[in-house]
Parts: sequence; structure tokens; C-alpha cells
Amino acid sequence: MKRISKITLILMAAASMTACGKVGERSSLPIPQQPAATVTEAATGTSAEESTTASDTTTTAAADSSETVTTTSADTEAATEAPDANTATGSSDNTAAAPAQQQSAQTSSSSDNYGPAPVQYDIPGLTYINGVLIANKSYSLPADFAPGLDSTCYNQFCKLSSAAAQEGLNIYLSSGFRSYDYQAQIYNNYCARDGQAAADTYSARPGYSEHQTGLAIDVNQIDDSFIGTPEAIWLENHCHEFGFILRYPQGKQDITGYQYESWHIRYVGTDLATQIHASGLTLEEYFGIDSYYHS
Repeated sequence: MKRISKITLILMAAASMTACGKVGERSSLPIPQQPAATVTEAATGTSAEESTTASDTTTTAAADSSETVTTTSADTEAATEAPDANTATGSSDNTAAAPAQQQSAQTSSSSDNYGPAPVQYDIPGLTYINGVLIANKSYSLPADFAPGLDSTCYNQFCKLSSAAAQEGLNIYLSSGFRSYDYQAQIYNNYCARDGQAAADTYSARPGYSEHQTGLAIDVNQIDDSFIGTPEAIWLENHCHEFGFILRYPQGKQDITGYQYESWHIRYVGTDLATQIHASGLTLEEYFGIDSYYHS
């Protein structure tokens, strides 16, 4: 076997750390150690959803399940149905060659950032509304649902992080998938420290966390120190281009059930994320659902 020099190893390690940003920890809060995150390699999916309250939802069979592997990167993206064609067409007027080439490059760049809708699971106990897996205070997940960090979500986050880096910003993954048991540890720690009423304003009870879907990511500092930073501002304005929404916007606590979290993004695919971003609505408002513990 060919030996690799120390210099080569150092360069390889540096490259792997910068490919998708470094991994941080929420050092200021009592979160216990979690086992290594998993990334799910999703197979071809079809639309299949279930809702218990919304009038325009349906329940159908969903995607084929796939193997879950422990890894730090995802080489495959979920195969999904082709998105609806809503792209704007160019003007019919004659234009100079340079502007035309520039417009073509911009379109290509935007296409490179495009993220398909996430794969769906045909698993009892999951609530889908218009193709979106819902997890909030009103809609829970089965305790044994553990898909790992969705591979498409991870790949799109890497693109997001790379795009931010090109503008001199550092956006990195601090928390991705969390299992039911791990969320229980986090939530119980917060309850012990601040009391349940306070904990419920910023932490999900086990089974109600978006992180358990494998489609939510917390970035950078997972606390209010991230608010107003250049990274936070860029994330809010551009994350939809990669398929993410800012899940808990400012001033929407009574609707989402959680305080403003400038660091928490949720993957839904670029088509839907762009629509939600343009509407200025939360996921709850967009789908007409509530978010409060019913018992």
C-alpha cells in the first residue's frame, strides 16, 4: 500500500473540515453527549401524506425506506418527483451578449443550489401535510422513529455553507438529527434548570422535536448571541434558495410555540421554501395548523 506523507494527511483533514463548515457544540447549555449522527441515503420517493386536522390533506403510501449509515458526509441525494416548472422566461428583446451570458450563469448557479423535496416515509404515526413531515407541539413523532440526518438536507446545507463562505461568512452545523431519547435528556436538563414552563418556550418535549425528523439543523451558536450577526442575517435572507426555512421567526412565538431562533432552519425543498419565504408566514400559518401541547 502506498504510504501517505504527513503533509498530505494534514491537507486532507483540513479539506474535510472546511467542506461543510466545522461542527460546533452548544457549550453554554447543558446538552449531553449524543452518539455520532447518521445520514440517511434515501431511495426514490413518491408523494404520501397524512394530516389529522387540515382539510386539504391526504393519506397515501410513501417512499421506499433506505439504509442508514453512520458517516460525516452524504454522497447521494434523495431522488424525487420533478418539480413544477415555475421558472421565469427571458425577454424576447435582443440583448447584448455579455448580459445574456451573465443571466445564463446566474440561472445555472441558482439551479445548482436547488434542493428537491425530502423523501417521505410510509410509517404509521407520521403526519404529512402537502408532502411536509410535521413535528411541532400539536403533532408528535413515534419514539422509535430514527431516520438520521436526511442526506438531501445535509447535502443542501453543505451548499449553503459553501455559498456563505464565498461571501466571507462562516455557517456551520452545530446540531442535526436528535433521537427521541437524546431529546428527552436535553429537555429534562432544561426543566431541571429553568422549570418546565420556561423550558417549553425554547425546547421541545421528546417526540415533538423537529430534530427527530432528520430535517432540522441548528447552526453556529445555539443561543441569542447568534441573533443579528452577519451569518444570521444572510441565513434568513438566503436559506430558502437551498430548500430551508427559518423555522421560528421573530415575533411568531404565539404561533410556532417557540421563541425566536435565528439559528434553527428546517429543510422542505427549494420550491416550498421559496413560497413560504415570499409569504412571510410560518409553517403553521402556511398550512393553517396550530402548535400547542394538547395534553
